[in-house]
Amino acid sequence: MIQIYHNQRCGKSRNCLLLLEESDKEFEIINYLNTPPTIAELTVLLKKLNFSPIELVRQKEKIWIENYKGKTLTDNQIIQAMSENPILIERPIIVKDSEAIIGRDLNKVTPFI
Repeated sequence: MIQIYHNQRCGKSRNCLLLLEESDKEFEIINYLNTPPTIAELTVLLKKLNFSPIELVRQKEKIWIENYKGKTLTDNQIIQAMSENPILIERPIIVKDSEAIIGRDLNKVTPFI
């Protein structure tokens, strides 16, 4: 089943969700701000995305700038920061089987799903 890590306040995420709804495919919405992914779940997501942890971070978020920017962090520390502050996670994330993509570009989401 397809999953979308969704933030209802994000226009890109809402557009991606609409695309999924119109696709008639079965999917699950994960509101990751209310139910933050665990460190283990983030690690699996990163593997499916084929990303390093820093690639999944929204580095312009206030929390990142105030608490993490300019610091030397290990991958584990970055993953921990995202788990503790899920607003730092890039969105939306679309997961299908063993792969995942960031769904900001709808032209990439359509062939993926």
